[in-house]
Amino acid sequence: MSAIAENKRASVKKKGVRFGVLLNLTLFFLLLAIWAILAFTTESFLTENNITNLMRQFSLLAIIAIGQTFVIITAGIDLSVGAVVGLTSVIVAMLLAAGVPIWLAVSLTLLAGVLIGAVHAFGVSYMKLPPFIVTLAGLTGWRGLGLLMTNGLGISGLPPEFNAFSRGFVLGLPTLFWMVVVVAVPAYVLLHKARIGKYIFAVGSNAEAARLSGIDARQTIFVVYIISSTCAALAGILVTSRLGLGIATTGDGWELQAIASSVIGGTSLFGAIGSIIGPTLGSLLLSTINQGANLLNVNPFWQRIITALLIVVVVFVDHLRRRRS
Repeated sequence: MSAIAENKRASVKKKGVRFGVLLNLTLFFLLLAIWAILAFTTESFLTENNITNLMRQFSLLAIIAIGQTFVIITAGIDLSVGAVVGLTSVIVAMLLAAGVPIWLAVSLTLLAGVLIGAVHAFGVSYMKLPPFIVTLAGLTGWRGLGLLMTNGLGISGLPPEFNAFSRGFVLGLPTLFWMVVVVAVPAYVLLHKARIGKYIFAVGSNAEAARLSGIDARQTIFVVYIISSTCAALAGILVTSRLGLGIATTGDGWELQAIASSVIGGTSLFGAIGSIIGPTLGSLLLSTINQGANLLNVNPFWQRIITALLIVVVVFVDHLRRRRS
């Protein structure tokens, strides 16, 4: 019976990979089409300043979406990432304003992200609470903690070297873009080449079957939620560097953008299907739509409607694919 289940899981995974590749190609050509339209309909889209801004905006969303993808593959969800961005923005700003060296402030803030992820994983794996409830509580609680720490005020007086990092360039490209590379490459190796990646997909396919086959499902859950919160903490550090200010309300609504980027990129909300390239392309697509709408003076509310339609279409197609498999 286990061999039959394993063969079925392998077949479903193979079909999911083919679906993901096809969707990624579709997203890529859709991006090219949108870029071509914006290039012809606006005068500023292809300017150096606009492209740089697009890359910076996409980078922050992509980092969070990559972390979110690990959780969704296990059939979970992390609604707290936007609040984690705000809280870690406050933490790193307070440390830097107090004179803590930049390397230490960044390290401690990333450690805070690890601890937050561990708290979420404990609630999901040991307390047996639904991921939706645990991270929804985190969404409210971490945001409230950030506001409490600052009394709703921004924290300024950050070192110029810290502020300059996210505004700099390496090899002609924004440093924030390279931070996506720094996150995406090890994430790809971890998810698609390492043993833990196989465990993540197995837990998403059937957590009980994974446990019976010797996989430590609890440990796997800890890994994915820690990755998600750490990516959000990194985004909190980078956005603080870009703004030159620590603000508890930073990242408001980013959790929905991250989930949308991941789902549009082919990650299945039913679990066991996902990649690193998909959410990266999804983040770039959403960032392009948002920026293009601004350049065309389109009502910003249309951006939300377009995003919602994209999510519904992708999830519906994924649902049909799963029924046929």
